Amino acid sequence: MSPKHSALTARRAAAAVVTAALIVPLAACGSDDDNDSKKEGGGKDVNLTVLAASSLTDVFAAAEKVYEKEHPGTKLTISPAGSQELAAQVKQGAPADVLVTADTKTMDGLKGETGTPTVIAKNRLVIATREGNPDKVKGLKDLANSKLKVVLADDTVPVGRYSKQVLDKQGVDVKPVSKEANVRSVLSKVELGEADAGIVYKTDAATATDKVDAVEIPDDQNAVASYPAATLKGSKNGDAAAAFVKWLSTPEAQKILRDAGFQKP
Repeated sequence: MSPKHSALTARRAAAAVVTAALIVPLAACGSDDDNDSKKEGGGKDVNLTVLAASSLTDVFAAAEKVYEKEHPGTKLTISPAGSQELAAQVKQGAPADVLVTADTKTMDGLKGETGTPTVIAKNRLVIATREGNPDKVKGLKDLANSKLKVVLADDTVPVGRYSKQVLDKQGVDVKPVSKEANVRSVLSKVELGEADAGIVYKTDAATATDKVDAVEIPDDQNAVASYPAATLKGSKNGDAAAAFVKWLSTPEAQKILRDAGFQKP
């Protein structure tokens, strides 16, 4: 190879090295910009934990699917339990974002832990009996029959307090075979035949129409349960939590609640 040709080859090799050195950092910068753009445009995925009263178990499962479809990147985890259990979890600092109880009393007791609550629905009580109502239960007074195995929710639970309220108002003395921690446990006892009757929310009885019958309680003898929803101050996803609480009052969410038997707030 001639000296002239060798010099030309060397210059070309040096130029290639310089070009490559310039391209690598530029490509790296472009990659960072792309990543930043994606973060700013789509935002990070959010996991919201919603503490919900037991009577909301089914309807919130339906709401969860709709909300996640409409809000890509947001994942809901519904954690149902008796309202008093949920309140205890909040006081103990359990990580959660939203709280929905079956009464305003429980929510009011957590004022220092929540944002301003909004009532999203209301409910009423019914008497759940075994399928076909073989004991011919017609109303609250029938629950005083000593031959009838009646199960109620504990007085510390909203549905238990409502039940006591309506029974006391009618002067009905019931000796329950058990007092349960939440309304779903009351319903389950009747479904399984471990009790002849129990007082539950109308919406809970509606989830088991193939296993229990619902005996209506007249409005003048009934109690109205209110369901307040609020963000939790300990949430690490404040904006997303507030968005979900706000969504619960939208026409779409309200239709889901109406379809499940809940009443307007």
